[in-house]
Amino acid sequence: MAHRRTHRAAGKLPVALQGMLWMVLGGIMFSMLNVISRKMTLELDAFETQFLRYLCGLFVLLPVVLRAGAATFWPRDIKGQFWRGAVHTAGLMLWFIALPHIPMADMTAISFTGPIFIMIGAAWFLGERMRRDRWVAALFGFAGVVVVLLPHLSSDGGVYHLIMLSSAPVFAASFLITKALTRYESPGVIVLWQAITVAIFSLPMAVLHWKYPSAWQWVHFLAAGVLGTMAHYCMTRALHVADISATQSMRFLDLLWSSLMGWWVFTEVPSETTWIGASVILLSTVWIARREGQRKVVAAPQP
Repeated sequence: MAHRRTHRAAGKLPVALQGMLWMVLGGIMFSMLNVISRKMTLELDAFETQFLRYLCGLFVLLPVVLRAGAATFWPRDIKGQFWRGAVHTAGLMLWFIALPHIPMADMTAISFTGPIFIMIGAAWFLGERMRRDRWVAALFGFAGVVVVLLPHLSSDGGVYHLIMLSSAPVFAASFLITKALTRYESPGVIVLWQAITVAIFSLPMAVLHWKYPSAWQWVHFLAAGVLGTMAHYCMTRALHVADISATQSMRFLDLLWSSLMGWWVFTEVPSETTWIGASVILLSTVWIARREGQRKVVAAPQP
């Protein structure tokens, strides 16, 4: 029996790679979500778009909640859920203000500064061990982001790039709270209460410039609700199974997805510096993935 359990454990993917795969899947869905969100901010007020995106995400989750029972989704720490919702809403407000003024590739590249803040915060506040290779991968990825951003900071849209950049440490704080919550809350509970709390905190700003959406815009918001819910679930699963500092390197691949979608939907052609930076980012991502995959899975001791 002990031999069978050890063999089964050895056949599993390393937890770091499991977390990376969840993060990659979430990144693809977030890129699709960002396309819809940017399209809606070009047609409606940014804060209304933010509110409706999370409200529709809540509607998407309601059938699951009703089927499983509301008690299943009641959090152990409701205060922590509201703190996380408030911090995440603050980051979203900055992000949605800048979103309609920044190309998709640049927006995604700016978000890559988040892992730097997250890794530092995880080491300081969560006590996670920061291996040297993770720092090297993060710093090379950040260097690639600098290559992408530098030409834009002196242009007319530079102020919106800075607003977008200021959202990164706020989102980092939100992700650190999420990681802490995964210690005793399920991913489903965290995703549901994010939708509830962000919708509540976003409503006051949304009503100031309210414009009733068209039927087609409602379809977009419902699609955003589905994509956002699935993306946040994937991210929460990634944080649940692996160290936060191991999974964050996979977010650098989001630049590739967003560049392709920005070209397809908005006819935005990434600049030469964007592709150079993306190449640096991709190399660092592949390197850390190989390093994490080579680490052995240690079987749990048998009784």
